[in-house]
Amino acid sequence: MIKMFGKKKTVEEQLRDQDRQMKRTQRELTRDRTKMEQEEKKLEMEIKKAAKQGNKQACNILAKQLVQMRKQKNRSYATSSTITSVGLKTKGMHANMKMANAMGKTAQTMGKVNKQMDPKRMAQIMQQFEQESTKMEMSEEMINDTMDSVLSEPGDEEEEDQIVSQVLSEIGVSMSGKLSGVNVPSHDVGESNREYDDIEAKLNALRAPAE
Repeated sequence: MIKMFGKKKTVEEQLRDQDRQMKRTQRELTRDRTKMEQEEKKLEMEIKKAAKQGNKQACNILAKQLVQMRKQKNRSYATSSTITSVGLKTKGMHANMKMANAMGKTAQTMGKVNKQMDPKRMAQIMQQFEQESTKMEMSEEMINDTMDSVLSEPGDEEEEDQIVSQVLSEIGVSMSGKLSGVNVPSHDVGESNREYDDIEAKLNALRAPAE
């Protein structure tokens, strides 16, 4: 006879089964407590009835049954509390297992990356990249200079001078054709010379006593 083995359940499936079983047990305990509460009320009524009749023996027997009933109900509450606590602990342990597994996988990935990463090789690659980048910039500059020299035409300098003169005139500055100096009117030069002579005379007057 061939035995058929079922597929092994995963941890998540086992937890779901356990959770369903715990909920089922809790419902059964709740039903039992409801019945015990009903029985408890009946016993209380019977005790009152026996007390009115003056039947002390019946009161004692019923009182003992009531005490046992209440103890059983308290044990039922304690059991429910324990089941709930176990369920919470189980879920907490499962969450910790998930985090541990995730951390383990991450550590493995980091280990693989570290094995593949050679610091010396990385430094060489970065240095090579920098060198090639510098070469590219130099090549681009040489190409641009060559293109400028090839594409430049006679008269470019004159056109550039005209543009410069136009810009300077727009901002109120008058320059010579080759930017040699500022064109200053003659009367302004004369005034500047006179001011300079006056300052020089005053300085000579201040130095005279000392000499």
